[in-house]
Amino acid sequence: MLKTALKPRWILLLILAMAIASVFVLLSQWQFNSSRQAPPPAPSATEDVRPLADVLQPLTPLYASGADQMVSLDGDFLPDTRTLVQDRLRDGEDGLWVIQAFAVDGAEAGGAAQGAVIPIVLGWVPAAEDVASLPEQDGPAAVVGRLLPPEAPLVQRPVEGQVPSLSTAELANRWDVRAYAAFVVATTVTAGGADVPFAAGMQPVVVGPQPQETPINWLNIFYAIEWFVFAGFAFFLWWRLVADDHRRALEDAADAAEEAGTQPASGTPSDPTPASSSEMRPDTEGGTHRD
Repeated sequence: MLKTALKPRWILLLILAMAIASVFVLLSQWQFNSSRQAPPPAPSATEDVRPLADVLQPLTPLYASGADQMVSLDGDFLPDTRTLVQDRLRDGEDGLWVIQAFAVDGAEAGGAAQGAVIPIVLGWVPAAEDVASLPEQDGPAAVVGRLLPPEAPLVQRPVEGQVPSLSTAELANRWDVRAYAAFVVATTVTAGGADVPFAAGMQPVVVGPQPQETPINWLNIFYAIEWFVFAGFAFFLWWRLVADDHRRALEDAADAAEEAGTQPASGTPSDPTPASSSEMRPDTEGGTHRD
């Protein structure tokens, strides 16, 4: 079989298989590297309060490097924008978040995003009826809180004044404003230089820093193993083609030997001729033997 493998065409095909396998191995390595995502920022960085403008701009996505950051922002609470977010747990009890639109000072992006607002989570209530007695924030204020990415919208039967998830896109349509692609969970709200206390019946929402484990994407690991199998299959396919060629050569040689064995050797008479009757009869004449 080695003689068959050393044929020029099979050597060229082996080089091609090695090139294809190398590409598959590089793809496998890329998938392995992608399976380990970057860890979230360390608490030492996210707990330092930074201005919102240094972390996120209007109409731009919030990346992992900016999520979970404590930020400060100045602006105005917009009236008649208070909304409740459903299915929020606090100490194992189901309730709702109380949010309100906050127009950030200087939130401009080429004029299109002028007056951009960001949802502010003000607190948690156990039932929607408890919000009726709570005063709504209004006017200028300064907010300090944790910046978090928006949630995906959920399809659900609409309830007046409530939303199933904190989707900034859905809230922007509801409030008819330009919105940041993030929201802030307020820790302190200051108006007129004095802290605004939480209203009676509304509890603060506490969101701590993200855990520091490095997440692993198992789907990328599966793809990496799959590319490695493809690399091995390239060599298997080459070996299989060489083995088939070697088997055909052996079969052709056996058929040729069989055909050669059935033919007679050259120079050998195939059928001897019997002697004639005249040669075998004794020489007689007239029935009398002559001496």
